[in-house]
Amino acid sequence: MSRDSQRHYSVDDYFMVEEMSEVKHEYWNGEIFDMSGVSPEHAQIEVNITIQIGSGLAGRDCRIFPANVRIKVPSLPPYRYADLSGIFGEPEYETAGGVKVLTNPSLIVEVLSDSTEAYDRGDKFTHYKSIASFREYLVIAQHRPHVTQFMKEDDGSWKYFEYNDMTGVVKLASLVCELPLHRAYENVTFSESATNPHLRPVE
Repeated sequence: MSRDSQRHYSVDDYFMVEEMSEVKHEYWNGEIFDMSGVSPEHAQIEVNITIQIGSGLAGRDCRIFPANVRIKVPSLPPYRYADLSGIFGEPEYETAGGVKVLTNPSLIVEVLSDSTEAYDRGDKFTHYKSIASFREYLVIAQHRPHVTQFMKEDDGSWKYFEYNDMTGVVKLASLVCELPLHRAYENVTFSESATNPHLRPVE
């Protein structure tokens, strides 16, 4: 994620940029951020989880959406892009800037990168919580096997689980399916130090 420039944009300016551009952008506080240019590892993980979760939903009243589907975030308008989102039941949309925006995701997935990790774990997650239907959040590392799962309780609090090796299986409560880590990271190569926490670089 990078800034397009230092000038101040209106929301209408942003909609114009989105309409004319072949890549996706996000808007916040008068600035436009380029959301394109992920690493091959990031892209591979997105493909893997889309295939794995999608296959688990076959024949059921569930839907998943890829990274180019816009999501309405009430506390951070006009909309955001997640790496993957999902719903149980029928999707609901509103129109913003002439495009359809998903309003009722129950699952949101973000694949982390160095430039977005703090944002995805912090401010972006906080704003996602303003979506009434939002119940489950997966944050997936790309440099080592590591998934954090956040789940909303009936009292509005959030609990979390961590998975740190290829034998882990994430049970997705919002869509009632599973995501084995070895499937999420299929065809992704890690450095030896990333998979062996006992290794340390020589000073």
